Amino acid sequence: MEKEIKLKNNGFINLFIAMVLLFSPLSLIFYREVWAVPVFIFLPLLGILWLTGLFIIQPNQTSVLVFFGNYQGTVKTNGFFWLNPFYTKKKVSLRVRNLESDVIKVNDQQGNPILISAIVVWKVIDTYKAVFNIEALEEVDLKTGMKKTRSEESYQKFIKIQTESALRKIAHTYPYDNIEEVKGGEVIICLRSGIDEINRSLALEISERLLLVGIEVIESRISNLSYAPEIAGAMLRRQQATAIVAARQKIVEGAVGMVKLALDELKDQHIIELDDEKKASMVSNLLVVLCADESARPVINTGSIY
Repeated sequence: MEKEIKLKNNGFINLFIAMVLLFSPLSLIFYREVWAVPVFIFLPLLGILWLTGLFIIQPNQTSVLVFFGNYQGTVKTNGFFWLNPFYTKKKVSLRVRNLESDVIKVNDQQGNPILISAIVVWKVIDTYKAVFNIEALEEVDLKTGMKKTRSEESYQKFIKIQTESALRKIAHTYPYDNIEEVKGGEVIICLRSGIDEINRSLALEISERLLLVGIEVIESRISNLSYAPEIAGAMLRRQQATAIVAARQKIVEGAVGMVKLALDELKDQHIIELDDEKKASMVSNLLVVLCADESARPVINTGSIY
């Protein structure tokens, strides 16, 4: 678990001590004894070692302290400090960062291939887990030949992999689109229209994975969502057909209501009495006029309707 350490020592005082040790050989001008030479050779080396104990902590940054393999604590106080040079100091940023995953091809609940990606806003909340629960990437410095740990890239790679894993699970759970929109009286959530619910589910999936390494997900949302190119044309035609059918259904419902209203008004106002044959003819004509794609061209009857 994370343990915070409060440092009270002043880095400027220790910087002054290091400078005194580094420039101590100048005292040989006044001390010409032979015994003083080894001493004044050792003091600058001690000064260099003393300088390595100095470190700065910027706002919203921390330093994880490790002493010969043992975790000692985390310094979160901002300032200029000095610590035993044999402590290993690993900087961890607490600042908010974001990452956009690559566009991946997955199958939705109905088996349709789709393209999807997400943006994740995150920050480190537990420095101990962030440093020791993630396998850090290492590279060899070509100049010095020493191994260098790339903690920042370790976070990015881990979050990217877990985000893609969560995206695949979400895509398999929901359909891309719902043609009927209602099934058994219950609204079915889909990737395209239920974006708020999908984003909440995605954030929960990613958070469960990243909390293991001390990372909090502030926000996650889908940034790209579309059908795969091989089925995009067919799905577009399906959506257009669905929209046409839905529009026709609304038109027919409205037309039937208007015809019923017209017949009821004629009967209630005693304007004209129509038998079943004339009612059928009137209903047919009104439905043709109301449901037609183009404007109707009425024929005026100047004779008797009988």
